[in-house]
This record gives sequence, C-alpha cells and structure tokens, in this order.
Amino acid sequence: MLNFELQNPVKILFGKGEIAKLNTQIPKEAKVLLLYGGGSIKKNGIYNQVTSALQGYDYQEFGGIPANPEYDILLDALTIIKEQNITFLLAVGGGSVIDGVKFLSSAALYEGNEPWDILANGIRTEVGMPFGTVLTLPATGTEMNSGSVISRRSTGEKRAMGGPGLFPQFSILDPTVVASIPQRQLANGIADAYTHVMEQYMTYSVGADLQDRFAESIMNSLIATAPKLMQDPSDYKTAANFMWCCTMALNGLIQKGVPTDWAIHVIGHELTALYGIDHARTLAIIAPRHYHHFLDNKKEKLAQYGERVWNITEGSIEERAKAAIEKTEAFFHSLDIPTRLSDYTDQYEGTAEKVSETLRERGWVALGEHKAVTPEAVKTIVEGSY
Repeated sequence: MLNFELQNPVKILFGKGEIAKLNTQIPKEAKVLLLYGGGSIKKNGIYNQVTSALQGYDYQEFGGIPANPEYDILLDALTIIKEQNITFLLAVGGGSVIDGVKFLSSAALYEGNEPWDILANGIRTEVGMPFGTVLTLPATGTEMNSGSVISRRSTGEKRAMGGPGLFPQFSILDPTVVASIPQRQLANGIADAYTHVMEQYMTYSVGADLQDRFAESIMNSLIATAPKLMQDPSDYKTAANFMWCCTMALNGLIQKGVPTDWAIHVIGHELTALYGIDHARTLAIIAPRHYHHFLDNKKEKLAQYGERVWNITEGSIEERAKAAIEKTEAFFHSLDIPTRLSDYTDQYEGTAEKVSETLRERGWVALGEHKAVTPEAVKTIVEGSY
C-alpha cells in the first residue's frame, strides 16, 4: 500500500428531513447567497424547504447555473458576491451547481485579475469563501470532496480545480429528493459514480486489499441498486443506498494508498466540451476502449474485478479481463446509455485528432497510473469509440 494522508472535514447530515437543520449549520450573522440550477427545486418542494430553513437570514438568490457549470454565467454570480458583500454560499443542486459554487468560493477571495487563471494555471485554493450544500442529484461526490470542474463555452474548454479550501463546511443528503429525478439523470448518476470507482481501482495491485474491497463493495452495491432505482426512485431504501454510494465513490477514501488513473475523465471532458454530451455518458463511451487499449497493463486488476464484481471465474487472466470489460459496457447499456460517440453526434470524424492535439497543447502527454496515456494513445482510444 502506498503512503497517504487523509483528512476530510465535511460534515454530512444524512436522511429524511435533514434540510430543516440548515439553520443550525450556517452562522446567524452570515450574508448568504443561495445558488441553484434550472429551477427544478421549485417544482419538487426542495426550494420551499430550503427557504423556510433560511428564515431570519439575510440572503439573496442566484438561479440558472447550467449543467457543466458555465464560467461566464458564474461571473454574474461573482459580481453579486462582491457587490453585496456576501459571506456564505449555499449550493442547492447536483454536481454542476456545487462545482460552480466551489469556483465562486475560490474566485471570491482570488486577488488576480482573471478568475479563469485559477483553472488554466492549476492554482490550488488554500482558503475559500465558506459554503455548504444541499444535494439534489447524487452522482459526482462533489458534496464531500474538494474538486470542481468548470466549462468555458467561448473557448471550448472544461477544466478542473481544487484545494483544501474547497471542502464544503457541511452537506445535507436527503434521499427523498431522488424521487423527482428524471430517468436520464438517474442513469447518469449511476454511471458517473461507477466510473469514479473504476478510475481509482482499475490500475494495478499494491496489496491494498481493504481499499480494493471498499471499491468493489461500492460497485456491487450500485449494480444491485441500479434496476431497483430505475424502476422506483421513490423507494427510500433504494434511494438512500444510491445516494451514499455516489458520495463514497469520490470522497477521497478509496483512492488513498493506491495508484489512480483518471485518463478516462480527461478524455471525456473534451467530448463534453466539443459536443455537450452528458459527462457520465462520455465516460461510458471512453471507458471500454481505454481498458481494451491498456489491457496488458490492467488485465490482472480487470480479472480480479471480473471475479469479485461480476462472478467471472472461467478462462485465462486475459479472457476474464476481456469478459469484465464486456460486462461493464453491458451494465451501461442496461441503463439505456449508448457507448459509442456516433450515438451522440454525426460529426465525430476528426474528433480523435482534435482531442489528442488539445491535450498535447496543454502538455498533458503522460496521463494514467503508468503515465502511458500519450496523445497517440488518446487518438487510438477515441477513434475506437466511434
């Protein structure tokens, strides 16, 4: 097992009715900016719960943060934060809203002239403006980690940021919110969380058995939960398991002491930037091709995964590894998620060259656990996804 440090300061309030405890988590003297997305929280009752809990606070609202949080829209919120002397941010939404608020947390205290530099130059945020979250769409795990991904449509970029100053002070997870989530977003949430686990697990063994078992248990739980969730998202037990799996998939725990990959995410982000494809679906497009391309490096772990998660016990290591990849792609299909780029755009020709060249221009020429994901490898992987 590799050396590691682990510190996660996020307070989790999990369960039905926990939104009412908002007024015990935000300082009474805070000047609050409530941020949310397209307005679905006003249809499913979450908005009323949140604003009821904020009675007595000095707060303002900013709605309209889109999926793949858009930099230029976030700048409008940043103007409000500075002009109105906001001191606390409250994200009510899924990963896009929370990621957007993390950017704002950093940008609110950033002393440079161009906030995009935080992302473009990989500036770690050591201290950000305090914020909390009310999770409405389980998927990304951002409610319990310090990472964020922001899009900039004007330049066709999607960049990541992070740092210890971007952990939420608290996150409220009420599984009853899952009942109102559309089927497409439920499927995306399952696929997103599942691939998060794979990125931290599907590398090579360092003898970290407990970490492997943690990861495998999350994947097993997601596989068991998925059909029940898609059939009846209002079932509380199912929704609770789904929500907690998504959080545990990317709160930092399972990546400690083990090598991680993340090349699938880097490539997937470029597909979203180019075509606006849902983040989770870009992962489902790339993951099978990525694992096939690096079969020699990953086959032992793929075979272990096949046995422990999919009960594949027959055949050689390589045969079991290939069967595990097939099972993974079939799992995405069971969620009605297509896994070919041509399923999403008829403009796919030349995509491999565009993605490869973009990564080369940024100097991202040695990704993955072995630093073997070169621009040439990326080109082959993306071409294979057509």
